[in-house]
Amino acid sequence: MSEQIRALREAVRVSPDNVPLRAHLADVLLHAGYADEAEIEYRAALNQSPNDVALQVSLAQAFWAQNKVDEASLIVGALLERGILSPAASLLAARLCARDGQQEQAVDHYRRALEGDKNLADDALENELGLSALGAAAEIVEGKVRVAEAGGTVLDMELERPTVNFKDVGGMEPVKEAIRNKIIYPMQNPELYKAYGKSIGGGLLLYGPPGCGKTHLARATAGEVGAGFISVGIQDVLDMWLGNSERNMHQVFAQARRNKPCLLFFDEVDALAGKRTDMHASAGRNTVNVFLAELDGVEHRNEGILTIAATNAPWSVDNAFRRPGRFDQVIFVPPPDLEARAAILRIHLKGKPQESIDLESVAKKTEHFSGADLKGVVDTAVERKLQEALKAGMPKPLTTKDVLAAAATLRPSTREWFATAKNYVMYSNEGGVYDEVAKYLKL
Repeated sequence: MSEQIRALREAVRVSPDNVPLRAHLADVLLHAGYADEAEIEYRAALNQSPNDVALQVSLAQAFWAQNKVDEASLIVGALLERGILSPAASLLAARLCARDGQQEQAVDHYRRALEGDKNLADDALENELGLSALGAAAEIVEGKVRVAEAGGTVLDMELERPTVNFKDVGGMEPVKEAIRNKIIYPMQNPELYKAYGKSIGGGLLLYGPPGCGKTHLARATAGEVGAGFISVGIQDVLDMWLGNSERNMHQVFAQARRNKPCLLFFDEVDALAGKRTDMHASAGRNTVNVFLAELDGVEHRNEGILTIAATNAPWSVDNAFRRPGRFDQVIFVPPPDLEARAAILRIHLKGKPQESIDLESVAKKTEHFSGADLKGVVDTAVERKLQEALKAGMPKPLTTKDVLAAAATLRPSTREWFATAKNYVMYSNEGGVYDEVAKYLKL
């Protein structure tokens, strides 16, 4: 052990209450490869300063260096919940996400780390995330990999190859079966469908309360058929300059055609496909018209292009989008049922220190909770348990009691959506579009 470390140890022995000095000793130990000894010093420092975020991050790094992944995840998860990640913590979050196969989140955390400190660039992590393979022209912008094409035009290149499928979606069997009939079976039996003159493609419109897994369901659909996946948001299309929104819409479909089979997922589609009668500016109507033309394949064939759109406000979508060949099947995605709630809780609890948790009991106490609400339940339980762990200086396992107590403090966020939807079910249910909502509400 170096003379520097011996001198620092002696200094800490003389001034045991000097937190910065002890933290410096721990840093030196960690960088010298003595992660287990660094952990001891970080714990001692945290006993004196339990709310020091930098010390918490350093302890997480010491855990990571010892392959104590659960302990590192516990600390980083709590920091994420509080929104106070430093560049170093963002880098560790990227490594944890990459380890769990969460590519998109890993890229986003890595971007944040480099924005805060470019010296944190990690070649090995970039190779693992597939960033370096894009060459020197690539850059990370708002969590997406962007590449300059010939001619200088910069296009979003967020083509995913999802590894999740319907096995990773708990419950929701009626919704999954509707997707199988519309998308999956045609993709798996193309010759049979062609024999009956049916093309492979078409679209679905998923609607329901926010946070109920519409995006996850769309990504799982792409994984089920081995298709590429491109998620399209408002910011990817809408542009303040005249004509750019229409061009962006065309480029989205052009990219999908270059990567067939490909599933295009339009999130918050009501913002891109709103009712033209409600639009005062011609630019908005033009974007809707281009969207419709691309769906119809007026200039290009859409064979092998699958489209799924999601919205929390289906009543705001232009009726033209529901015609045959477009988003002609409208599917209600309700809050997760009992089986799905248990599955979602299991996913969010995975990798966290825990005793045998009775997921069914928690699921029964969280009726009408969305998937996002259930994540909030786990995050709340983790935050409370982390405070206990920091005081004890060691991880404490989560129990059924902890998760139930966290659930009791939260209320389902879906209630407000159903209050609005009820009015449309009662007074604007032309053609029975909202019959599934009526059934769910027992009207």
